[in-house]
Amino acid sequence: MTIGMKRVLTTAAVILAGALAAACGREGADAPRESAAAPEAGAESAAAPDAPAGTGRWFIAAANPYAAEAGAEILRKGGSAADAAIATQTVLGLVEPQSSGLGGGAFMLHYDAETDTLETYSGRETAPASATPERFLKEDGTPMGFYDAVVGGLSVGVPGAVRMLEMAHEAHGELAWAENFETAIALSENGFEVSPRLNDLLQRIPRLKQLPAAAAYFYDEDGAPWPVGHVLKNPAYAETLKTVAEGGAEAFYEGPIAEAIVDAVNGAPNPGGMTLEDLKAYTAEKLDPVCGPYRAYQVCSMAPPSSGGVTLLQILALLEPFDMAGAGAGSVEALHLLFEASRLAYADRNEYLADNEHLSEEGLSPEAVIAGLLNPAYLEARAALIDKAMAAESVEAGDPSAYDIEDGAGKWKRYGADASPEPPSTSHFVIVDAKGNVVSMTTTVEFAFGSHLMAAGMVLNNQLTDFSFLPVRDGKPVANAVAPGKRPRSSMSPAMVFDGDGEVWAALGSPGGPAIIGYVAKTLIAMIDWDMETQAAIDYPNAVYPRGAPLLEEEGFDSQIVEALKAMGHPVEVRGLNSGVHAFKRLPDGSFEGGADPRREGVWRTGEVDTE
Repeated sequence: MTIGMKRVLTTAAVILAGALAAACGREGADAPRESAAAPEAGAESAAAPDAPAGTGRWFIAAANPYAAEAGAEILRKGGSAADAAIATQTVLGLVEPQSSGLGGGAFMLHYDAETDTLETYSGRETAPASATPERFLKEDGTPMGFYDAVVGGLSVGVPGAVRMLEMAHEAHGELAWAENFETAIALSENGFEVSPRLNDLLQRIPRLKQLPAAAAYFYDEDGAPWPVGHVLKNPAYAETLKTVAEGGAEAFYEGPIAEAIVDAVNGAPNPGGMTLEDLKAYTAEKLDPVCGPYRAYQVCSMAPPSSGGVTLLQILALLEPFDMAGAGAGSVEALHLLFEASRLAYADRNEYLADNEHLSEEGLSPEAVIAGLLNPAYLEARAALIDKAMAAESVEAGDPSAYDIEDGAGKWKRYGADASPEPPSTSHFVIVDAKGNVVSMTTTVEFAFGSHLMAAGMVLNNQLTDFSFLPVRDGKPVANAVAPGKRPRSSMSPAMVFDGDGEVWAALGSPGGPAIIGYVAKTLIAMIDWDMETQAAIDYPNAVYPRGAPLLEEEGFDSQIVEALKAMGHPVEVRGLNSGVHAFKRLPDGSFEGGADPRREGVWRTGEVDTE
């Protein structure tokens, strides 16, 4: 489940990474020469002098200053990127509970500098054994309303983050497992200051206070959300962290914590039918990365059940024939091309990408799905559909079976279009330790505050609403239908980028529901084609086409751009697009150039291993 990243590419084909001799880097990078502006929270990122890689310098960018500092503490004492990921995630679950936590799931890319290998870890949640394809249908056969499905136990999948983090720690941890929990335990017991973003979301999520545990924790006795700066303590979460720190993942999936999760899921509105056996049976996975070329670089990301990696690589491959650099940043031509490439890639995603391991026997194998959608001949044919002058009137999923793909003839077009809501939420962080190991991890409880249920001090996910609410559409089975033990499709797209010399060049990712893929694509295009510094690429206005209509970020593009795109046939909508990209780029001298999204509360940190 790993690939050696310095083997020379023998083909320019975009194929399954397990069959790819992908180019990636052996060394980490060092501190950025300038600090990024501190978004929202006002925390500053300390700059450090340039130094050769491997001399004890580290880097972290995360969505909240408390979490970034927790990871930084681990890195200062010589902990690995995997160690710091545990510390960062456990604190995020406390201070940013609307986005991620131990009650949810995650995807991690891990680059091992010593062995020159890239591994990917899946902690995606699973449906309980009691789940059926009709889980989100009403008695009359029509799909439930999204919010009706979210709130309560029906939407909760078996959490995967803890098993995944333990798997990564067993392979790559340097510090004792329990040591990585210390900061989160202390913050839970002593309290943290409620941030502006947390306070704002508590005001805007109306049903959260209707659930007793959430109401008691997030609101005062008059039902008002805790104000910005209020010191909020979570002793129940502290006890959960202590239990897991002492007993490992087994103490999460069996015993009092598991019992609390099952009781919350089955005692809530819309009970979810989860059992203790569902938790005990949960396993995290190591998957082959998916990788493909873009310009002079190699981009790697997650395989299904994340749709992010394949769809991101499709977008980039479809843009490869076009001169995005010559078109210029934010030009009508560049935005038109980005929209058209996104439409084609998302159309394929909507029909074919899911937890393909759980498709019926007559369906496509996971390997065939990835190989078919990333087949160069197929992508060349899809790119030829892009008209540089006008938007296509309609876009449909393609049929890769026509392009010399084995195990696919006659099977591709049997699937119907997905019908999952996928609201925006989630969190992302990137880490480089002193030895040059890199983590790019996207983590989520799905909707803001997940299912709105709490157990053992944690917010529980609503990940099962990432399944299609309709198991059959237009007479065809939907690949992303609910099934027992199945993992719902995700848009999370943690990415690493490797240069032509096989060096780690960048790592990034974002929250944002189905728009995640577009946020990551925009940032990569800005960094590669438009030669922007990392922070500038993150700051650049978002332009995405995740479903239905092309979206431009409000106050990001002038009216002439909008009208020109409409004249080309794009039904453009202008609105807030709240990405949360965190990234680094390695500069030629080996230093880091960091970036944190000003649309959320992220910061980045860098420094040296303490030698005292």
